[in-house]
Amino acid sequence: MEEDLLLEVRGVSKHFGGVRAVEDASFSVKQGMILSIIGPNGAGKTTLFNCLTGFVRPTKGTIVFSGTDISGMTPDRICRLGISRTFQNIRLFKGMSVLENVMTAQHAMVRSSLVSIIAGLKSFRNEEASVRQAAFEYLEFLGLDPLAGHAAGNLPYGAQRRLEIARALAARPSVILLDEPTAGMNPSETGEMMDTIRNIREMGITVLVIEHDMKFVMGISDRIIVLDHGVKIAEGSPEQIKNDPLVIEAYLGKEMH
Repeated sequence: MEEDLLLEVRGVSKHFGGVRAVEDASFSVKQGMILSIIGPNGAGKTTLFNCLTGFVRPTKGTIVFSGTDISGMTPDRICRLGISRTFQNIRLFKGMSVLENVMTAQHAMVRSSLVSIIAGLKSFRNEEASVRQAAFEYLEFLGLDPLAGHAAGNLPYGAQRRLEIARALAARPSVILLDEPTAGMNPSETGEMMDTIRNIREMGITVLVIEHDMKFVMGISDRIIVLDHGVKIAEGSPEQIKNDPLVIEAYLGKEMH
């Protein structure tokens, strides 16, 4: 694998019975890239994310992350290796506080033993204080620190989206997958999300995005992959994708012209 290649998808397919949700998808992701995956509803975008993060096992093909074959690994192992994600349908612990939601992501990484946790040993108390401080810093990064004590389920929709991203970042990934991060957001919130994703990249984190907002995609992406009925029909820069006849026919129509 080339030195700056972080993720390689080689001939990945996922079939559900007779449904070919993803078919023979291949692409690579370089470190520090913002890569968007677009396509009509049912194109296989979320299924591909699910394959990359271990929520479904590919029917065939190989996924290599930082030189390690992660095909078929469990989601927790993949997260520990450095890939985290958000979901199309928000999955927060709605009865827990905003701060506690972010802390849960870090608890998967703690080193304290069960004995030290139960006994409340100093090593665990120190680690817990460190977890709390780091969680608060992620909330500050997403502009959510004033809401740290609020129940997650009481947040406005856009804030819940940002909280999911804060929680995904708290797992300290080298790659973050964002599934429709601007869904349900107004234009002002969408612009803020664009800034947030650029800032995440500035932290040294590679970003993969599924998104329907084409203005957002064209403004944020280094490269774009287009899926149609589970098949990759195009890959290139925003300018190349915007002018690709196959993409225009399958998805963009006259929207970009």
